[in-house]
Amino acid sequence: MRSPLRRTRWATALGVTTILALGACSGDDGESGTDDPILVGISLPLTGDFSEPGKGVQQGYEAWAKITNDKGGLLGRQIELKILDDQSNADRVVADYEQLIGSDKADLVVGPFSTRLVVPAARVAEEYGMLFVEPAGAAKEVFSQGFKNLFYAAPAVANDHYNLLAEYILALPADKRPKTAAYAAMDDPFAQGTAYGLKDKLEAGGIKTVANEVYPPNTTDFSGVAAKIAATKADMLVGGSQYQDGVNLIVALQQLNYQPKLAAFSGAPTNPEFAKAIGNKTEGVLSPTGYSVDAPYESNKEFVEKYTAQFGAAPDEDQANAYTTGQVVAAAVTAVGCAEQGDCQQKLVDWVHANKVETVVGPLSWDQTGKPQGAHMIQQWIGGKIKIVLPEPVKEADFVYPKPAW
Repeated sequence: MRSPLRRTRWATALGVTTILALGACSGDDGESGTDDPILVGISLPLTGDFSEPGKGVQQGYEAWAKITNDKGGLLGRQIELKILDDQSNADRVVADYEQLIGSDKADLVVGPFSTRLVVPAARVAEEYGMLFVEPAGAAKEVFSQGFKNLFYAAPAVANDHYNLLAEYILALPADKRPKTAAYAAMDDPFAQGTAYGLKDKLEAGGIKTVANEVYPPNTTDFSGVAAKIAATKADMLVGGSQYQDGVNLIVALQQLNYQPKLAAFSGAPTNPEFAKAIGNKTEGVLSPTGYSVDAPYESNKEFVEKYTAQFGAAPDEDQANAYTTGQVVAAAVTAVGCAEQGDCQQKLVDWVHANKVETVVGPLSWDQTGKPQGAHMIQQWIGGKIKIVLPEPVKEADFVYPKPAW
């Protein structure tokens, strides 16, 4: 499934460095006067709580490296990825980026998965003056730290992911609009930001919150949370989830025969394993997304085709956001004409602040905090497939409400 690697050192113990080098050097001198590979340092949660999406992000980075290398690389140099496993641990991710930048002398670094890991990683990158484009730190906490070098490579931040859904619900006739809502969110800035961004908007519109449950990231038994939600008989359910937690909560609610009129989960419904995991009872389940494999952007068509050839299946949002991260970095490197530590990094940062970049998730631009200036689409499972239902101009199907029983 993966392309031939020029050099691969697999760790024999947890946490030991893995180098993924894709493609061979082109032999052409780049503008920097060397044909040495451009070393891109990355720390990812390949084990631990965030390992499922972390592996998806890894595949997105690998696809970006291979596709770029197959076309000659950047500045005539091949891209070499050095990936460390941070084990979903914030202390570990700090040590990883200290190693990647300080010891390994990576020319470029890009971000990990999860706000919990992005914030400490970004602090290290900022201390070294490195450009830091990241694929998964979407919570508002990321953009209140005062980072000057950070950019989130997606259309919108977590608190704005459900904006279009909130507008849709509040525009329904009063007699059809949900009256009550229950919320369950992982104790994680992204998961809570996604759920509570919607909560704030619905409460302001008069929809009453009747349950608000927060659970630790390592929770596996959701019987207690599910019982509290089911007892409220809330009209709608909002889950601030990653993947396995969302699946486990839905299964627990199914067992109690709780049937909301609307159910929305961040993250989980877009995972390829989601339908099977909840017994193929997905009809009507909603999720925000910043990416669609059918998006008409020119680079997306190439990405979907070549990613599918490389991995044997189409990409999802985690892979797309990592690929987008690579696109943003590549655009800056190409425009500025350098890729190394030192003065080059500030030139790259300044360029991203001042420019719009065409990506597989559409054109991206950022404010001074690194926050993207776009909106997420809303997807819904309809007829056994997940389809865009909002906004109207790009919808693939009509919004289904109320949700069929699961």
